[in-house]
Amino acid sequence: MREASAVQALLRLMAWLSPAFPVGGFAYSGGLEAAVQSGHVSSAEALEDWLVTLLRCGSLRNDAVLLAEAYRSVEDDERLRAVTELAAALAGSAERHLEISRQGGAFLAAASAWPGAVPEVLGDETAYSVAIGAVAASNGVGLAETLSAFLHAAVSQLVSAAIRLGVLGQSRGVTLLSRIEDVIADEAGRAASSSLDDLGSATLIADQMSLRHETQHSRLFLS
Repeated sequence: MREASAVQALLRLMAWLSPAFPVGGFAYSGGLEAAVQSGHVSSAEALEDWLVTLLRCGSLRNDAVLLAEAYRSVEDDERLRAVTELAAALAGSAERHLEISRQGGAFLAAASAWPGAVPEVLGDETAYSVAIGAVAASNGVGLAETLSAFLHAAVSQLVSAAIRLGVLGQSRGVTLLSRIEDVIADEAGRAASSSLDDLGSATLIADQMSLRHETQHSRLFLS
């Protein structure tokens, strides 16, 4: 595994985690749409609280831990297969499973254009975080940088979804991203030294919203 230069690593992360990268991230809200409809997220302040909670003790934190484990497992097929199965098992709803598996499969297909080999044990339904971790490792991109970029992209996607749902405007969305920057950096740093023992969440309402979205009558997003 050849380590990428700093410029190569930056360019690869910018490409892989760009909204234009063909993984269909714009179609998912991770239960945020149901949270907006239910009144849990109705302002920029409430959205910030929601995102910080996901980063510190929810799905985004777990995704970062799984990404780090996949990154460290890229040359160990058995270990990588185990984290792939664990990530799928941790999906708390049918829509959550659909979201992570479809994006992960699409990411692996598109990322095969880069020189680093995509591990053969990863299939079409690999969780998105696992796919990114493994591909970043195989392309010599640093773990800390990958985690920071992944979490920033995930938060940016949720802010974009909130804008489309009418929670806030674009200017407030940009302001929110600047306010949450330190939290993203802190959580990326924690995840970089994490192990699977650090998995766990305490975001019951967010999990309930993901489940509720499955039966929501009128909706913009797939999750």
